[in-house]
Amino acid sequence: MTAPAPQKTVNIRALAARCCYSVIEQGRSLGEELPKQQDKVAIKDKGLLQEICYGVLRYLPELEHDVRGLMQKPLTGKQRVFHFLLLVGVYQIKYMRIPDHAAVSETVAATGALKNRHMKSLINGVLRNYVRASQDKNTDSKAELLSDAIKYNHPGWFIKKVQLAYPDNWQQILSANQQKPPMWLRANQQHHSSESYQALLSKAEITVHSVEPLTQAIELKRPCDVSKLPGFSQGWVSVQDGAAQQAARLLACEPGDVVLDCCAAPGGKTCHILELTPNISAMTAIDIEASRLLRVEENLARLGLSANVIAADAANADTWFQGQLFDRILLDAPCSGTGVIRRHPDIKWLRKATDIDALVLLQQQILKETWSLLKPGGTLLYATCSILPEENSEQITHFIDNNTDARLLSIDNTAAKENDAIGWQLLPGVSNMDGFYYAKLLKIKT
Repeated sequence: MTAPAPQKTVNIRALAARCCYSVIEQGRSLGEELPKQQDKVAIKDKGLLQEICYGVLRYLPELEHDVRGLMQKPLTGKQRVFHFLLLVGVYQIKYMRIPDHAAVSETVAATGALKNRHMKSLINGVLRNYVRASQDKNTDSKAELLSDAIKYNHPGWFIKKVQLAYPDNWQQILSANQQKPPMWLRANQQHHSSESYQALLSKAEITVHSVEPLTQAIELKRPCDVSKLPGFSQGWVSVQDGAAQQAARLLACEPGDVVLDCCAAPGGKTCHILELTPNISAMTAIDIEASRLLRVEENLARLGLSANVIAADAANADTWFQGQLFDRILLDAPCSGTGVIRRHPDIKWLRKATDIDALVLLQQQILKETWSLLKPGGTLLYATCSILPEENSEQITHFIDNNTDARLLSIDNTAAKENDAIGWQLLPGVSNMDGFYYAKLLKIKT
């Protein structure tokens, strides 16, 4: 019997450099690029690759500042990927528990995997100089002279928007974006209450850190692979942030309701609604990207749920609407994603200031279109994972001012008073949840 061929050694740092290069230089999503690179490594190395990629993107301006001070001129053209290899090396030295000598040697070795061994001496020299500089106790970092973009590791345009919207706590918001996100679970109420599922977690030696009181969402002390969660493949539990789990509670569907989940992919909220109210009359889930609806179908199948899943443009109901108005509509609107940066640090670099105005116009168009599909007396829940007022409270204020049949409801389902806040803005890190916005609108019967 022929022995299996030895597995080719893969350099994790080279893959990380390629991944970060693809995101920053080519504008590709980390969520798409990282799995491509992870497919090339052993299971035990997937976490290390993810840690390095996420870390470089979290601290990009700071790392680039560190490297810039050690280079005579920047790397460009075909050598540009080696700029990201240097960032990978500095991140390991600065933020990981990998010994400095190992971080340097493994990063230098990546030059071979990136097919340019001529860069070996440059990478080696820069990283060793950085190690020496970081060990020099007398080095004055002159942090007070650094720009806010470097100090806070966010693009300048975004920092200015956050400062304007949240003058008293903008630093805390930026700091929360830099933290590693927790893992939240949603117990499927068709199988287990949150309390009984916590008992299963305890038996599996998985520690619960906290339970969100409004939804009973479960926060784990540390993330784990879903395969270790009791009954995951049987649909007993799902992974969903505590802020996102508020949607089904706030929509408050009732038996017999006809429900629309608009912009539904990947389907977490669709499934949560069905778990809480299995006796609704019908659930329709639409999303403009057919490829993303595959995730919705997978989640429904795993949980043993059913919905009418349609690839459709929410801004153009004529192409898909069948004529039956809805009692409840969840509009999880396309947005900047600025509330979930801690989960997706590439958002900071892929999103541009000019994107916001275009998103606001798209949100207005979708909100207007979906409102026309709501029954008089029905409820629409507007949601985003943004923290920018122009996408949230200002958007809803504009809508109410231009629609006399729209009334804002407070979170306890009663008509909002004039002095109530416009919707509910959750900020990143508060109760260790993501940044989210909700506004609940009642369509007045005329």
